[in-house]
Amino acid sequence: MSTEHEEHARVGCTVDADGRIVFGLAAGPAEGRRLLLRLRPKKEQPEKAEVLHSLALEPDEEGGLSAVLGPEPVLAEGRWDVYLLREPGAERERLRPGLLDLRALVDGHLRDRRSSPAVRIPYVTRDGHLAVRAWLRTAHAEAGGIDVTERSTTVAARLHGATLLEGAVVLLRLRGGQGTALTLKPRPEGDGRGFSFTVGHEELAAASGPGRSVWNVCVRPAARTPLVRVARLLDDVADRKEVFVYPQVTVGGAVLRPYYTADNGLSVEVAKAG
Repeated sequence: MSTEHEEHARVGCTVDADGRIVFGLAAGPAEGRRLLLRLRPKKEQPEKAEVLHSLALEPDEEGGLSAVLGPEPVLAEGRWDVYLLREPGAERERLRPGLLDLRALVDGHLRDRRSSPAVRIPYVTRDGHLAVRAWLRTAHAEAGGIDVTERSTTVAARLHGATLLEGAVVLLRLRGGQGTALTLKPRPEGDGRGFSFTVGHEELAAASGPGRSVWNVCVRPAARTPLVRVARLLDDVADRKEVFVYPQVTVGGAVLRPYYTADNGLSVEVAKAG
């Protein structure tokens, strides 16, 4: 790639509250140019040609080029890398980020979503390129405040696309534990969508085996309904794991800490001596 291409291969983007993303590039010829969004394949898996979105670049009012990704099509869950195609048949180019205006997403956790949540967050990858993180859930439980004391951890959350009904439970499921789970009773708010729950540290430590155990936090909104993962998705943070760090607590030789996974799901780690 030439130096000139490197200097201009930057794209800014603005996101609105409905998930619409406007991509903006510096001035240049619009004819034949397109933006490509490609779903990043998982490790050791091939790229799927059909998981690709192509957006036309058009001149905008500020003398640059822009492309719009509206609420439709819905992006499949995963990480979408953003490329520039300068002309048909040309090699696609990864794009560096320009200004990212994500202000409309900051308070997204305060807005109710009664239908299936579809989330998109532009972000900068570790190697300095632009990508879009997407989640697509039938229902979602958005984690709120997390209060860690010596004896317990209390979590506030809110359901989107579901409501707490009779038989609702919170489950901490042991990862790799073949169905092992700790069942808790949620404390619902008046509308049946907001709730909180408390995890006793001694009880969770006693249920954990030696070494490292990870308990994924889920809620079952009603009896015999699918589990809904408790996670934090509805704001402007694409990767929470290294950003939101909670204190660890030692109970009877076990060290416990809540944390967000690489997928922004809420889990609790328990480390015990062998």
